[in-house]
Amino acid sequence: MSSMIVNLACVSCGRSFEPGEVTMACPDCGPDDGILDILYDLDAVHRAWRDDPLEGRAHSHWRYHELLPLDEGAIPHHWQVGWTPIINAKRLAGELGIEQLLLKDESRGLTASFKDRASSVGVADALQRGATTVACASTGNAATSLAGFAALAGLRAVIFVPETAPEPKLAQLLVYGATVLAVKGSYDEAYRLCSSACERFGWYNRNCAINPVLVEGKKTGGLEIAEQCLAFGGVPDWVVVSMGDGCTIAGIWKGLVEMHNIGVIGRLPRLLGVQGTAVAPIAHALEHGELPAANDRTTVADSINVQAPRNWRKAVRALKESNGAIVGVTDDQILEAMRTAGRHGVFAEPAAAAAVAGMAHAVNGGTIQATDRVLALITGSGLKDTRSAIAAGGEPIRIEPTMDALTDAIDRSGARTE
Repeated sequence: MSSMIVNLACVSCGRSFEPGEVTMACPDCGPDDGILDILYDLDAVHRAWRDDPLEGRAHSHWRYHELLPLDEGAIPHHWQVGWTPIINAKRLAGELGIEQLLLKDESRGLTASFKDRASSVGVADALQRGATTVACASTGNAATSLAGFAALAGLRAVIFVPETAPEPKLAQLLVYGATVLAVKGSYDEAYRLCSSACERFGWYNRNCAINPVLVEGKKTGGLEIAEQCLAFGGVPDWVVVSMGDGCTIAGIWKGLVEMHNIGVIGRLPRLLGVQGTAVAPIAHALEHGELPAANDRTTVADSINVQAPRNWRKAVRALKESNGAIVGVTDDQILEAMRTAGRHGVFAEPAAAAAVAGMAHAVNGGTIQATDRVLALITGSGLKDTRSAIAAGGEPIRIEPTMDALTDAIDRSGARTE
């Protein structure tokens, strides 16, 4: 691991461990509650960045290598990951009536989702540990990103997905050469089976819920937001993130906090977490301090369709520390947000569009003020779920190959400009 790491701390009991003492969960609290947090010597990082400034480094998330749990020789600098663009959505900000809206488009990576950040770091860690097989359970994006980076690294990938995973995500997995196991059950059941398999067969466990290395990859999104937003007037007032397992919003917050403590940014934003109204366990945990009883309700946004989020404690901590909030959005609102984002140049999958829907909901409800500046994280491409994309965007207009049919269709669509 990086020489900058001080220790690992359990988010439940607070017990500290030396680097290398444990690799997964706290042995006292167990795999369900003992999620670890990796802590760094930020003064040493600050000195390293003073001697080798970020401005002169390559535009990828490996530029932050001092804040990643990898030996310097294990960092695959040739893998282009991160430094995704920020889009200044001025027209949409005007429609919503807010000062500024930025969209950080994570669909530009190797497998077109935010999960590329975590998987790239996880696979690099697997390589430095000498693993030959990597595994994870996922509703889709984490799985496809793991399969893609495993293919780059020449490792075998074993993927557990619920059988409801969208077909385009399954297609990516299979083309990357992964062994894909479609579990006849929920994401939670797929997760438990994957964890048991990793223990039995000695596979590298890529699941963020138990492996603290993966959140370190996700936090690079927060590191980048802090640095990139300096070109857009500084840190936004709100960062909006959809929530499934809880580790994405926790990782984003950790990256922002580290950049603040190092001195790159002078203040921190508030977090707005977004869940489907039908699947909102983190909202319940924020209010009650524990997860609700599981139910069989679902949301069209498969990437956040998680009834038992493993990283809910980190998510709740991030929301509390940021003086943040949670909103719930319906499937109809998510599909509408897919259309809205698309008409402003961003093709978002349902979970990514949920951030846009949640932001609009928060503006209408007065949580986000007209004078606020907002950044929403677009976590994945709409190509990940084409069935939902068609449901949102509608069907093409089918016509006969004649000018009369064309003219009639244009008139009915309202597209005539004369």
